[in-house]
Amino acid sequence: MMGNASKLDPRAAASEFGRLLAQGEQVHAAYQLVRDSFLFTDRRLILVDKQGMTGKTVEYHSVPYRAITQFAVETAGHFDLDAELKIWVSGGDAPISKQFGKGVDVYEVQALLAAFVAR
Repeated sequence: MMGNASKLDPRAAASEFGRLLAQGEQVHAAYQLVRDSFLFTDRRLILVDKQGMTGKTVEYHSVPYRAITQFAVETAGHFDLDAELKIWVSGGDAPISKQFGKGVDVYEVQALLAAFVAR
């Protein structure tokens, strides 16, 4: 995925992606890239990948928190204004990597992951 993520209102994300959610599942945080999104629910991480020129084809990738083996957060520096999140999933070699713009609190994202992965 290219671009930097910005924060979305969790209620708006739950409304937009409600068909993906299980009964009683709640969105705790959501982020929007240029065309793609990702949602942190109380049960899993959902990656929404709009594909092709029109974006009509969409892949929904669900990652249960129990499948996350490790994660790393790299904060923004003086010259690099973007923060980065990397998530390793069991059975995968390469991490899922997301870039956050300066308006996103990457510590909040790290705290969400720490809370959900530790369950």
